[in-house]
Amino acid sequence: MKTLYPITVILGLSFFVLSFNTTENDIHSYKKTSTFTTKHNTSDPNDAEEISNDFFKRYSDLKKYKSDVMSLYKNRTLGSIWLDEDNVNEFGAVLYEKAKKTDDLVIPYQNEIDQLFDSSSETKLSKTDADMLLSSLYVLYINKSNAEAKKKLSYNDLLNDFFNYSTIEEATASKTDNVKVEYDQYYKLQDFLNKYKKLERSNKWKPIVPEETPYKDLRPDAVSSTIAQVRTRLYLLGDLKNDSKSNVYDRELMDAVMKYKVRNGFKPNYILAEEHIKEMNVPLADKVETLKLNMERCRAIATQIANSDEYVLVNVPSYELVYVKNGKVQLRSSVFVGSPLTKTTIFNSEIDRIVFSPYWTVPQSIVENELKSKMAADKNYLADHNMEIVKGQVRQKPGPDNSLGLVKFMFPNPDDIYMHDTPSKTLFDFEKRTFSHGCVNVKLAKELAVAMLKDYPEWTQEKIDKAMAGKTESSFKLAKKVPIFISYFTSMVNENGEIGFFQDVYEKDNELNTILSSESVSSN
Repeated sequence: MKTLYPITVILGLSFFVLSFNTTENDIHSYKKTSTFTTKHNTSDPNDAEEISNDFFKRYSDLKKYKSDVMSLYKNRTLGSIWLDEDNVNEFGAVLYEKAKKTDDLVIPYQNEIDQLFDSSSETKLSKTDADMLLSSLYVLYINKSNAEAKKKLSYNDLLNDFFNYSTIEEATASKTDNVKVEYDQYYKLQDFLNKYKKLERSNKWKPIVPEETPYKDLRPDAVSSTIAQVRTRLYLLGDLKNDSKSNVYDRELMDAVMKYKVRNGFKPNYILAEEHIKEMNVPLADKVETLKLNMERCRAIATQIANSDEYVLVNVPSYELVYVKNGKVQLRSSVFVGSPLTKTTIFNSEIDRIVFSPYWTVPQSIVENELKSKMAADKNYLADHNMEIVKGQVRQKPGPDNSLGLVKFMFPNPDDIYMHDTPSKTLFDFEKRTFSHGCVNVKLAKELAVAMLKDYPEWTQEKIDKAMAGKTESSFKLAKKVPIFISYFTSMVNENGEIGFFQDVYEKDNELNTILSSESVSSN
């Protein structure tokens, strides 16, 4: 787990996006139209030196901070840190508020800086002067609020990460943690973390307010102001290339809705139900937190996955299995998993056997809680369901109606969980698929067996078909065990570079968030 700075450091340096939750209007009050001149705006090193000399000559009380201020502009164009066009950006606004609330912080040229945030004032500062004054304020603030963090990282390091992380806590952990996260999913999630935070700062994300009350499902060719809002949302999320603003549910929007639904694990159709609007309205701040939590989960399994050239990953929240070999996805299949009362355990193991035409030995708990009453009510119940009692245990014989289907995949674990086929194929049509007693039911189980046996020439398609149609169980021990990861990612990026957010079916996000929060506090 990453090293965290004490809470005093975090508070001292935390002029970040989460500080913006003072309400949208508060932020906008700082974004005023100004009469900045543009005489200085350059990336040429010689020009930059001339500009800095000129600036610190005119603002001589800041001259001792010159080297620190100018380090912030390394690889940046002068006048581009704290300003967006003619406005002070959100970062500048939060810095200003933090600095004002810092006890005993003496701010040279306070009047000039105050003008930048006074909507009634028209400053005559150039963009470069305005930006460099705020950069000077930043250096003063860092020096005053916490010198210890400054010893760990340079001003420029902190500022670079300030624009890519929600907290300085993350930025410092990023720079001081020497462990490289090998699992590339981590970096894919990180890319979307940055995109979502940038989108959040843009203030373009507005709640979708349905026109109809009560809400009615929207279908192709519907006309509604809700459609126009959905169109804008899918454009911002990248599912739609252009936003025509049309309120007609047309072909273009149908394709975008389908893309959105598939990547987020919804049933692939064109119906826009109320649940889809609610999901689209989840605040970006919540999405950002979800991405961070799942980046932490990547850390937990990174080394094992990085060292595996072949593995199976089952993700419970997305109800999906992925079989990867030599860095490429060989097969992707829907699954259903344990109910909230009989949760599928999250763990890692190795698949060591594939069992064809399996018997199903019914767990005693199921016998006691479910079968005994049925057997008592119907003396032919066992025979009608192709079951028998062997050595005091109830088991179901091999066959197409066997609860384990035609094949199962075994991997050692204390909870006796395994993956298997199922005759109940219609259950895969549901969006929320928590039906089992804990085992993982695989829609494309036969296809998975075929894919995993490609390196075994003796296992031809004909032999596999025959083994699956057997009346007795047969087992094949793999010469090379295949790692399996039963995982819990509520957000993941697929091989097409598309982000998906999935339901927290076992409420594990809250658990992880609590753990991380307690670790942060305990490190103080």
